[in-house]
Parts: sequence; C-alpha cells; structure tokens
Amino acid sequence: MSQVKTNYSALFTLISVFFFWGFIAAGNSIFIPFCKHYFKLDQFQSQLIDFAFYFAYYIGALTLFAIGSNKGINPVGKWGYKKSIIYGLLFSAIGAGAMIVSVYFDVFTGMLVGLFVVALGFSLQQTSANPFMISLGDESTGSNRISLGGGINSLGTTIGPLVVALALFGSAAVSDEQIQHLSLNKVIILYICVGLLFVGIAMLFTFSKNLPSGIIEEKTENSNKALRALLIITGLLVMCFAPVFSSYRSDQAKEIIEKTQIIKAEENLVSNSKVIEILEQEIHDLKVPLENERMFWLSMGLVVIVSGLLFAFRSAKKNSEGWGAMQYPQLILGMLAIFIYVGVEVAVGSNLGELLKQSKFGGYSSSNIAPFIALYWGSLMIGRWASAIHAFDLKVSTKNLLTTIIPILAFGVVLLLTHLAGHDVSNLYFYLICVLIQIIGFYIGKNKPAKTLLIFSSLGIVATIVGLVTHGTIAIYAFLSVGLFCSIMWPCIFSLALGGIGKYQAQGSAFLIMMILGGAIIPPLQGKLSDLIGIQQSFVVGTLCFAYLAFFAIIVKRMLKKQGVHLD
Repeated sequence: MSQVKTNYSALFTLISVFFFWGFIAAGNSIFIPFCKHYFKLDQFQSQLIDFAFYFAYYIGALTLFAIGSNKGINPVGKWGYKKSIIYGLLFSAIGAGAMIVSVYFDVFTGMLVGLFVVALGFSLQQTSANPFMISLGDESTGSNRISLGGGINSLGTTIGPLVVALALFGSAAVSDEQIQHLSLNKVIILYICVGLLFVGIAMLFTFSKNLPSGIIEEKTENSNKALRALLIITGLLVMCFAPVFSSYRSDQAKEIIEKTQIIKAEENLVSNSKVIEILEQEIHDLKVPLENERMFWLSMGLVVIVSGLLFAFRSAKKNSEGWGAMQYPQLILGMLAIFIYVGVEVAVGSNLGELLKQSKFGGYSSSNIAPFIALYWGSLMIGRWASAIHAFDLKVSTKNLLTTIIPILAFGVVLLLTHLAGHDVSNLYFYLICVLIQIIGFYIGKNKPAKTLLIFSSLGIVATIVGLVTHGTIAIYAFLSVGLFCSIMWPCIFSLALGGIGKYQAQGSAFLIMMILGGAIIPPLQGKLSDLIGIQQSFVVGTLCFAYLAFFAIIVKRMLKKQGVHLD
C-alpha cells in the first residue's frame, strides 16, 4: 500500500506555533523560584504557577468536548484545524494582556489568571495542531511530524528560561534576598512582545494559502458516557483542590514570620530570643497540619484521575456505546500516560531549582540556576531534533548519520545560547555522555513508537534512581537527563493512543490534551512531598511515573496488535 505524501509547505507553517508552547511553559521554571521570593510564598504556593497553567489545558479541552457532545459535532472539526489554531492564538494574546496588567500592579493572583488564559489558548491550539500534524501525511509517520514540531517546541523551551531569567534578573547575579527589590518592567516588555507575536502568527495563519482548512464534516457519535465520567472526575477534583488552596493558616504563618523577622532585626536579640523561639514554634504548629492536609488532598486528586480513567476503561470494555473515543483501551491508557508523562517532565523542571539551592548540589541562588534549567528543557530539544529526522524522506544511511550528528549539534546549540546569555557553561560539558546514551537509545528503538517508549522509560527509571542515591554533578546530570529521555515520549504516546481509532482522532486528541492536567497535579504533589521527606528524595515520584510509562509501552503494543494495528 502506497504512503500518503507529506505536505511539507503546510507542515513548516504549522510548526511555528509549537515554539510558543515551549517558550512560556519552560519560562515558568524560572518564574517559580522568582515568585517564591518576590511574593514571599512557600514552596507549594510557588507551584501554583504550574497548576494554573496546566489546569487550563484540562478545562479548555473538556469545554471543547462538552460543546461537541451537546451539539453532536466536534467544534474543532467544524471550525477546521486552521481556524481553531487562529482562535487559540488570539485567546493566548488576551492572556498575555492580562499578564501585563497583573505584573504592572504586582498581583500574583492576577499573574496566575493571565497564565491560565494563555494556556487556555494553547489548549485549543494543541487540540488542533497534533491531529493536524498527523493529517498532513501518512498516519504511520505521524509521530515523526509531531517530533519535528516538538523540536521547534523545545527550541522555545531552551530559549524561554534564558530570556525570562534575563528579563527578571538582567545579566548580574542576584541573591534571593535582593529579589524582593527587583523591578518587573522587563517582564511587561517581554509579554508585550509575546502578545504581539501571538497576533502576528494568527495573521500568518489567516493569510497562508498552503495550509488546508482541516475541516472535518463527520458528526460525532454519542459520547454521553465519556462526558458524564469526565464531569464527575472534574467535580471530584474541585472537591479535592478546594481544601488544598485554603490559605488561612499559611497567611497566619506569614504574619508570624514577618513579626519574627522584625524582632530579629532589632538590636536586643538576646532579650528577644525567647520570643523568637515561641513565634517559630507557632509557625511550625500552623504549617505542619496545613502541609499534611495539602499532601492528603493532592494525593486524593491523583487517585481521582487514576481511578476515574480505570473505571472508564472497564466500563467501555463491557459496553462501548456512548463512550466515543474512550471505547478504545489504548486511548484511555494513553490518557493516563500523557497525564503521567507531562507530570514527571514538569515536576523535574519545576523542582530542579529548589534542588540546586541545596549545598550538596551547588548551593545556587535563583538567578544562577538558568543554565541548568535551560539545559534540562534543552535536552527535550536535543531528543526531538534527532527524532524529527524521520519526518523527512532521506536515505537510511543519511538518517543514521544524522541521528548521531544532530543530538550533538543540538547540545552545542544549547550551550551556545546559554553562553550568549552570559552564563558559565564549563560545568556542563561532560553532559555530552548523557547525550551519547540517548543516541544509543535511538538506534536501539529504530523509530518504533512502543519500543522507543519502553527504552526511554527504562532509562528514565535508571536516571532518577541514580539521582536519588548520589549527589553533586552526577546527581544533577542524572536529573537533567530526564529531559533527554522525556523528549521522545509525547509523539510516541500520542501515536500509540490514537492508533486505529479512525474518525475519533480529533476527539481522542482532545482527551489527550486534557491530560496535560498532570502538569498541574504531579509537580505540587512532589513539591509537598519534598517538605516531608526532602527535595532530593521527592524525585522518587519520577521513578514511579517512568515505571507506568514502561508498562504502557508493553501493554499498548499488545492491544494494537489484537486490533490489527502495527505501528511498530
């Protein structure tokens, strides 16, 4: 059977939006430690940046599905992939405007709202762009085209932390104590530029003649059971999150901390030592119950997602009517895989800054962690650039050669960009060893989605275990390499989850985009776990996540084989 030729002209226009997703998402890794000190937040509150950003993906995709289920037609399919992306870009531009206003008035809650709206736009864009990518060529090579977009996305994740760090701190090193006195004017300028670029790309898509409309005329079948299950999950999540965000005790603790700081600043420290001791005990008595409560409810949120999807899995297996795309077991397990994959990827990037502040890992300040954050997110670019090679019609020998050269070249690009941003990169050179391990993984995987996912999930397990039992440069490299091993997972999971579901691809894509919710739950869960067992030990979350992804790679291959789908 002949393969469908890839529409390269449309492909190159489409991948432009992938850059912004990575730029904003990775920039959050710098915003988190900055906001923690600037707004005097605890570790959990700083993680609300990730929560607001990634929860928006879930709400956006769920809203689209609910509208489609009510009207009996997929709104993205009715509008067409092209128009849907344009609408998403304009929505993100509105979010950028909200960020500008919030930053101007130094309102942290407003910044969360702005990021939420930006991500709502991203949700619509990604729901459209991923199946759009697959439709621009043969379905069996769809993961390669998504990887190409992922490579551009990862260029944004590499540049994002560097640009945001430059906007926040300038070129000089800044201590955590000095952060509270910084001006946010550069951030306002940054988001003005981002908002204008959103509008500019929307205009590019509007007037582009090489992009097909991507309109899907088919009506969707009744998916009322899937909608009901997702609404119940959402309701239960709201019930779990409400007590998590109850802040009255943390506000009381903040007032006591401020009083303690005032007393410590006074000259007569000896006479006040007893007062300080009493106040610090009050802080402890207030914060510990709150932390335990947050940990419990965050864990319950995770239980709701996992148990809800497993319930859908079993119910759809008994009677597929009314479940829509969820009637396919590979899609439901793929939803959980995306949830976990995004969760571990974001959790490592978001908690890495706190790890690097520990003396065993360099004792870096918030303004000095940018090279490591850039390399972590740049590691995603390294892997995705290598995977994107297979999106082009090249000789096997050429592909093999580029599989070796491109990752090394990409690693050099990350170091060069970091150096040009004014950072010392001399302690990152030996990370090349991790890149070479990834190259070997690519050769063994042979561009087969299930096999490649299994290999890199296994490497992720090894990397997190090494990071848990060592310290210093070895542990830092181990945790940074998680970015390398995560780099190829999104297209692999997406292709495996959507394989063989036919006309339900657009709906299935929306379900998968919902599960970006993992970036809202797993990072703060790890952050809260770190308060209980230590920041290094909290990375055990990553080990458990990779274990499920390895399981998914094995089980989904068997499922697809039974359905006559052979993506490997």
